[in-house]
Amino acid sequence: MLDIRRIKENPDAVKAGLKAKEVDCDAVVDQILVLDEKIRALKTTTETKTAEKNKLAKENGKLFGQKKGAEKKGEDTSALEAQIAANSAKSVELDKAIEEDAASLKTLSDEFKVAMLSLPNLPDPDLVPGGKEANEPLRYIGEKPSFDFEPKHHVDLCTDLGLIDYERGVKLAGAGNWMYTGMGARLEWALLNYFIDTHTADGYDFILPPHMLEYMCGETAGQFPKFADEVYKIANPTDDRIHYMLPTAEAALASLYRDEILSESDLPKKLFAYTPCFRREAGSHRADERGMVRGHQFNKVEMFQFCKPEDSDAAFDELVTKAEKLVEGLGFHFRTVKLAAGDCSASMARTYDIEILIPSMDGYKEVSSVSNARDYQARRGNIRFRRESTGKPEFVHTLNGSGLATSRIFPALVEQNQRADGSIVVPEVLRKYLGGLEVIEKK
Repeated sequence: MLDIRRIKENPDAVKAGLKAKEVDCDAVVDQILVLDEKIRALKTTTETKTAEKNKLAKENGKLFGQKKGAEKKGEDTSALEAQIAANSAKSVELDKAIEEDAASLKTLSDEFKVAMLSLPNLPDPDLVPGGKEANEPLRYIGEKPSFDFEPKHHVDLCTDLGLIDYERGVKLAGAGNWMYTGMGARLEWALLNYFIDTHTADGYDFILPPHMLEYMCGETAGQFPKFADEVYKIANPTDDRIHYMLPTAEAALASLYRDEILSESDLPKKLFAYTPCFRREAGSHRADERGMVRGHQFNKVEMFQFCKPEDSDAAFDELVTKAEKLVEGLGFHFRTVKLAAGDCSASMARTYDIEILIPSMDGYKEVSSVSNARDYQARRGNIRFRRESTGKPEFVHTLNGSGLATSRIFPALVEQNQRADGSIVVPEVLRKYLGGLEVIEKK
């Protein structure tokens, strides 16, 4: 969520920033400014009425005392009684008006919250406007593979070697699903163990979060309400709360400290989590995306940081470097790409993608997205830390990065490491998880 002060101080700059993300939110920004003004005016009116009501109550208290004294002396109290009655009637009118104001205030506040939640995060100033076409490759790492034979597609390699059973995956769960078998399952688990061991060695705390989350997790992460239809929701006749299957562990990790105030000494919090990820992936797939490149369920290890604002840029660089080293450790050719403003997700201020070459596609596919949300998610989830020098709470910054997703690493691994006889060379870093196996061959 954006800071309302930032919107009020320079609405034109906010509109321009959102346009750089290829989102036209001018009408929403204007609506927010109008609603904010109405809410402030209504609060002032309500406070005035409440103060007047309290004043009448205090005045009636005095009048009741005077009436009691007059009655003891046998004096006429009709004037006092008339004034008390008038004050009471006025107080009843004020009560009704305050109640109506409260109802109006709730309606306006609800509209304000919906409008604020609908605004994407502003891109960092150094990002170029536009979509994918404006993305900037920053560096290429590793030697691009070349073959002196006709290379196979990963679907054919995985099928021939008995690594993946695509037909039974579809049989069990429908199109867009697959099933790891035998050495394929072991190879998948070796990748996950490689990621986990690397992050543990770097001092990150391992988290295994629930796979079923409540609505507020999606709202905090910035997926809801706009992208609520892109997840698998869960109907429960005994519980009216909205639950959904997490599309990424980021949705869980971002809410770990929701509505909490951390100590400055608690930061940074460096975490990683393993989860399967569930995506609807609505729409048609390209013809060259057959196999595991795009699916409804895949495994991913996710990195996440909570940090102080001044440490945010360094944390981002750290996550990018970690993602690059994971891919480099597997011996792959890949590139790091700085996304243009319009290609960053709604919640993020900046994103670098790590894209790996998949030969059969003659192009690069993202295997890690490292992003900085700045204070956007923290504002949505009310996640703060108390600054020791001032004693005041401030919003943390949140960052996340895939470390890594296997559904595209696996195809790249088998395609980049294939040999003429259809066997696959196992990357050296994975061999210890496979009993020292160096080559996967057809049985």
